[in-house]
Formats: sequence, C-alpha cells, structure tokens
Amino acid sequence: MHAFDVLGDPVRRRILELLAGGEQSSGEVTAVIQREFGISQPAVSQHLKVLRDNGFASVRAEGTRRLYAVEAAPLREVDLWLDRFRGFWDQRLDALATELARGRRKKHDGQP
Repeated sequence: MHAFDVLGDPVRRRILELLAGGEQSSGEVTAVIQREFGISQPAVSQHLKVLRDNGFASVRAEGTRRLYAVEAAPLREVDLWLDRFRGFWDQRLDALATELARGRRKKHDGQP
C-alpha cells in the first residue's frame, strides 16, 4: 500500500496523531477512536494493523497489553516527497511575513 493510501484515511491519521504524543496501548487508542469516530474495536484493530503492516507504527508486548508507537521512516519518505512542493507555500508564507512586518511598522510609525 502506498504511503498516501495509508495516510488518506482520517482514522489512521488520527491514530498517528495520538501515537505522536508517545507510546500508547491499543486500549487507549481504541477508546479515543471509538469516541471520536464511532467505530468498533475490531475496526480500530484493522487500522492499527494497516499502520503496522506498512511500517508507520510498531507494536510491542508488555504482559497482556500491546503498546503502539510511531515509526518515523515512512513519514520521512512522505516528507521527502513533499519537499519538492514546499516552495509553493514557503514563498507565500514569506510574503505574508513581509506584509505583517509592513503593517507593524506602519502602526508603530502612526500611519493608517
């Protein structure tokens, strides 16, 4: 499965957001996802499996618990792919910063 197929699903993106905050048990992830998306525990497990099978998440056993964590490598690949497009928004952000600075200078100098 391609990285954007994995990340194209809002449930999987939300799971990654949760895991970005640190390792979490499958139960913790399931509770949040069920509350926010109204899906079943088996459905959440399937999403975790897709993330795991495609390298976006890892799992380790701690007793009877399964702890999930983000794996950075596939996200770095996505970041590298996006790098070629950064110029489109960097230029706009630079222009916005310039306009904001002009506005502050005018306000500071008492200009309308």
